[in-house]
Amino acid sequence: MIIIPAIDLKDGKCVRLRQGRMDDETIFSDNPVDVAGRWVNEGARRLHLVDLNGAFDGKPMNAEIVTAIAKAYPDLPIQIGGGIRSLETIQTYIDAGVNYVIIGTKAVKEPQFVIDACKAFPGHIIVGLDAKDGYVATDGWAEVSEQTVVEVAKKFEEYGVESIVYTDINRDGMMKGVNVEATAALANAINIPVVASGGVTNIDDIKLLAEVVGNGIFGAITGRAIYEGTLDLKEAQDLADSVGQI
Repeated sequence: MIIIPAIDLKDGKCVRLRQGRMDDETIFSDNPVDVAGRWVNEGARRLHLVDLNGAFDGKPMNAEIVTAIAKAYPDLPIQIGGGIRSLETIQTYIDAGVNYVIIGTKAVKEPQFVIDACKAFPGHIIVGLDAKDGYVATDGWAEVSEQTVVEVAKKFEEYGVESIVYTDINRDGMMKGVNVEATAALANAINIPVVASGGVTNIDDIKLLAEVVGNGIFGAITGRAIYEGTLDLKEAQDLADSVGQI
């Protein structure tokens, strides 16, 4: 299991939101490229970037910063989500050196887009599923659908997505601990990797995930915890490695 630092981009800055609310942010840095360097120096094996403006505007709004990070660390796998609504946008990110793109709201609302993307960019498409009480949420978590996460994830597995990023929105940015049970249940239900997101608070959360990592949990995304110091990235990765899952 790998520990994946999150860099959430808003107005050119590195921020964290609470439960996806754009009006409830904490600014951690004015220089996201430097932030990426910090996590690289601490042993990050992948970065999770989110264009928050893009997620709400429906188009990339921080692409220059994403490109700058990819150019600064060309050997580091990068995944980006937020505002990815066209194949042209995916192509632009791939050309910039990004390894994976995460499709969220559009994946749920227009599954054909995921099918087309997987055909055009095999191995590069991740679907991000945000859940509230087990049901898929979309549009920056403003809407909750009647579809369960497991139902939707199975569909996208058939389409050929590389993995699923699963976020429990009740936990995200709230420092309340990861929803291990729901994450493990999803990983058990499908045969593609699952990346846990939302609520990773301290080393105890990594321990809990490590105990069920054999179910198919490939990684854990962490944001606020590593910025506020309740989780040490290197210590977390060392622990994850100790269970033999890299």
